Amino acid sequence: MGLLDGKFAIVTGAASPRGLGKATATLFAQHGATVAILDLDADQAAAAAADLPGEGHVGLACNVVDKAACQAATDELIAKWGAVDILVNNAGITQPLKLMDIMPENYDAVTDVSLRGTLYMTQALTPHFRERKSGSIVNLSSVSAQRGGGIFGGPHYSAAKAGVLGLTKASARELAPDGVRVNALCPGFIATDITAGKLTEEMRTQVLAGIPMGRAGTAEDVAGCALFLASDLSAYCTGTEVDVNGGSLIH
Repeated sequence: MGLLDGKFAIVTGAASPRGLGKATATLFAQHGATVAILDLDADQAAAAAADLPGEGHVGLACNVVDKAACQAATDELIAKWGAVDILVNNAGITQPLKLMDIMPENYDAVTDVSLRGTLYMTQALTPHFRERKSGSIVNLSSVSAQRGGGIFGGPHYSAAKAGVLGLTKASARELAPDGVRVNALCPGFIATDITAGKLTEEMRTQVLAGIPMGRAGTAEDVAGCALFLASDLSAYCTGTEVDVNGGSLIH
């Protein structure tokens, strides 16, 4: 028996082969969910969905900073499946810029995807979740939001991911009476396509020295926590932030 048998899930920004979204979509599928992967490129999203275990998965093009596109993708999936049970707001971008190097276009790009995208997808699904009196939303924040920066993201990335935490808690408070749960994940240093090739050996040594568990996280480490928050195992959790960082926040 899978933890998500018979459930329908949407994961945004999940087409990257070694990203957090793809790992989450894969684990959800392994646990019985039918999954829709939303990403900017329709072909890449479809290919990623076809790669998932099981049948019936869907890949759709959706720019999460476009409110109408979020609504259209959501409407299409509800029409196709009859229901959506889970939303994972994974789409996000990072830029390794110092405070004084952040230009208006940098700020807009980073905050739009993390914050506007999370808001628009949540808005698109909220009426459906309210009508069904159930639903689980998992938002991707970051340890950068909690400790004021991390490895790659500039201050605008920290700000965006901190905003995701505020949005998560406020949404959780508002939607709890409707039976809808909203929680956040805060990954630390995770070995993904985003981090690949961007660390010198000296940087890597320095980063690992700040992690009590002494290793980088994997996409699967994050996916496991997403599965917990999406499933009924966390039925009494809402407004929480789950740290997935090997202890780096307490170091």
